[in-house]
This record gives sequence, structure tokens and C-alpha cells, in this order.
Amino acid sequence: MAHLKSLREFIDALTEIGEIQRIDTEVDWNLEIGAIIRRSYDLRAPAPLFTNITGYQDTGFQVLGAPGALSAPTHRLARIALALGLPADATGQQIVEMLAAARTKPGIPPVVVERADAPCKQNVMLGEDIDLFAFPTPKLHGNDGGRYIQTYGMNIVKTPDGSWTNWSINRMMISDKNTLACLIPAPQHLGVIRAKWTELGEPMPIALAIGVEPGLPWVGGMPIPEGEDESHYLGALFGEGLELVPAETIDLLVPATAEMVIEGHIAVDETVSEGPFNEFPGYNATEASPKAVFHVSAITYRDGAIQPTVAAGPPVEEDHTIIGTTSAAEILYLLREAGLPISSAWYNFEAAVHWLTLAVRQDWHETTGLGSHELIDLIAKVIFTGKTSVNAPKILVVEDDVDITSLDEVVWAFATRSHPDVNRGEFHYPAAVSDQLAVYLSPEEAHSFLAGKVIYNCLLADLFPAGRAPVKGSFENGWPVEIQERVLANWEKYGYR
Repeated sequence: MAHLKSLREFIDALTEIGEIQRIDTEVDWNLEIGAIIRRSYDLRAPAPLFTNITGYQDTGFQVLGAPGALSAPTHRLARIALALGLPADATGQQIVEMLAAARTKPGIPPVVVERADAPCKQNVMLGEDIDLFAFPTPKLHGNDGGRYIQTYGMNIVKTPDGSWTNWSINRMMISDKNTLACLIPAPQHLGVIRAKWTELGEPMPIALAIGVEPGLPWVGGMPIPEGEDESHYLGALFGEGLELVPAETIDLLVPATAEMVIEGHIAVDETVSEGPFNEFPGYNATEASPKAVFHVSAITYRDGAIQPTVAAGPPVEEDHTIIGTTSAAEILYLLREAGLPISSAWYNFEAAVHWLTLAVRQDWHETTGLGSHELIDLIAKVIFTGKTSVNAPKILVVEDDVDITSLDEVVWAFATRSHPDVNRGEFHYPAAVSDQLAVYLSPEEAHSFLAGKVIYNCLLADLFPAGRAPVKGSFENGWPVEIQERVLANWEKYGYR
């Protein structure tokens, strides 16, 4: 497993496979960068690296767009795979299996390195020198309320007693030269920890690390349980501890190789206008609202700092790849821990993290003695309890003759196997914790973070006698092996390329 320990190592690895598009032409931070990133998503183009940004040409600063997006067909998941230490051509199921397997291992805590060995300390801004506008943070979408410096960084906070450190990604907009406006939803772990500081009447210390080593955003987006430290999980994933260094003005440890670290406190009850901002469901945001204030006490940064940036919107962008991949892995781990016959789990990115697909072993009915409704109730009990419920409003359950990472196969299975009767083809469950950004929610549901759930039953095994279930008429199943081999061997002779 290749552990890339900095954003720069990641960029080098992507460059080697043609997945970086260096853009030396002058581009404007005001909307042009965002439009290029959006276009790169739509075309599955290499990640744009902007080196010549209007007003910042003499700084050496750069912006990296689409750091975790999909790639061209030859290595569609390369940015995900390389970030997590796998080869560029790793499959979705290989990635999810690796992430789920790491959840079974004991965590490995970070290691603290000397300040002199930490690239993130090359430059330090304190006091009156602090200026968030010194960096080429883009205004991404035409209707955004401002410039969002935090779209792919790590928010680092810990509980007042120091027992739990949490790493997460939540959007942050520059309000003025030394304050940020922050989205901090109460049910998320960042909100849970902030509530503990608020109970004490104290501002919450926070560090925002931007341009971290490539595996960290994926770990930060994973719904591991409350009280568990994502950095320890990252250690288990790579078999070695994350390198950290003490912050300058607060009692937190920050990634030593980060491109930039912004330190400060979240005010107890002060707010500032934030938004609007296009978000992952894929629709233009329409309203600003009061949000928490982050008062900046220090900024440290590398020479020629590189800011990774996400232009959130319709699929497929990093909200979908990160949340989808890591949530699937956590759900797979939990379902297996519960003893359920689950083969794999996957969020089809095109559904904007609104649609989870689960594959169960084809012998599930024979080995468990359960009917499909009973099995699905057990699945619901696991997923709709706790943080995994947030991004699982709609679930499809199929047998594992379906490649659930293929949207074509999932749509086919859903259309042909789920009975339209509500008591057979779909099962509805009471309101559980949900993301508040889905556009179909009522104001009451969005405000409460609670909404109903549905699981679509696409299982066949309990509908037919043993050995009589319909068999997928695929290339692999429909012809003798010798014919398959002959066709594959002669494919180019037929004139195909």
C-alpha cells in the first residue's frame, strides 16, 4: 500500500498517470476557476491545477480543482484509489472492502514531529498580519454568497476534556480578513462537540487544515461512531501514524504536511451571514442565513501553498465520491458485524448520495431462513440507527449477481425485480436522522434533521424454489465458456478496438 503523505505527493502521483491538467494561462478567482472545475467534472477531465491566478501571480500560490472527482474510463476511480493507497485501477468494491477491513483493526495514534520538520510552519501570520484574502480562494458559483476557503479541508476539534478529537469537512466562507462563517449542523460530530463547549460558555478551539495528505478528507467524510478519532483510523488504514505538529495559538495538533492551517475559535453565540452556496444535492442555493463565527488567531502555510477546492453541485463531485465511498464502507462493516449476509455496499455517485445499494449473498434465504421483509427489517435496524442514517434515505437491496457499482445493472435490477406493490416491493420506516439539504424535505424535516426512510426490495431468492430463481442472461451466464473465450480472443479480429 502506497501511503502518500502530502498533497504534493498526491499531485505527483496523479501527474504520472495523466490526471493533472496544469493551467498556466491566467484565470480569475472570481467564477472562472469554479466554471473550469465544473466543466472538468462533466467531462471526467484531469484535475485542473491553476498556477496563474488573477491578482496572485507574485505569490506562488496555486489552486487544485476536483481533487477527488472521477477520472477517464481507463482508471475511473484513480483519485480515490491513489488517495487511499491503492493502485489507480482499483475497483469500487476493492476500495470499499479495504476501508471496511480497516475498521476491524485497532487504531494507530498520530505521531508528533518537531516544528522544524513540519512544512506547514514555513510561514506564520499572527495578529494584525492575519489576512484570509492573501490567498487565492475562488468564488466558485455565480450565486454563492462569498469565497469558500473550506470545501475540502479538515476541521479539527476536540472535546473540552480532551477525550475525543474529531476530523470533519464542513463548508466555511470568508466573512472578512480574520473571520469565517461556518456551517455546523447540530447532529454532525462537529456540532456535537461544539455543543459541549457551549454548555461551558466557552468558545471552541478549532483548526482548519487545508491541502492535507490525500487520505484525510476521505477519513473525515466517513461516518465512524461518536467518540472515535478519525486520525487513529487513518493510522490503521496505512499501518502507521499520521504526522502532526502543535498549533501556534490553540491546544490542538495539526497535520505537519498541510499546505495551510487556519487556527482560532468558534464564538459561543455570535453569528454572521453565510451563503448561499451550491450544495451536493445539485441545485442552486437561494438563501443566506446566520451561521457560527470562526475568529482566526493564526494562519500558517507552506511556501507556494496549494488550495484544493470543490465546486459542489450535480453529480459527480467530491461530496458524492467521499460521502458515498466511505459511508458504504462503514455500512458494510456494521452490517457484517451484525451477522447479516451482505456481500457489498455502494452509493451510485450519480444519485448524489440519496441512493444506497446493498448486495446480499444469493444463498441468503437458504442460509438464514428469513423472508425478504424480515431481512430488510434487520438491515434497517442497523442503518437507521446513528450517523449512518444521515445519508441513507433510499436503499435498494439486491442479490450479488448484480454488480452494484454499475449504475446500468442497478437500474436494470430495480426496474425488473422490485414489485410495484408497497407491501412487497418497498418498505417504509419511521423518521430517522437525515441530512437537511435534500430539496424534497419539508421545512419541519429540514429543521429537525429527521425524515422518513424507504428500502426497495429487489430480492428474488425467497420467491422461487431452490435452484429455480431467474438467472441473469449476461455474457458470462448465457454462453459456454469456450465460446466466451473464443469471442474475447478474436475481438480485435472482428474489427473492434
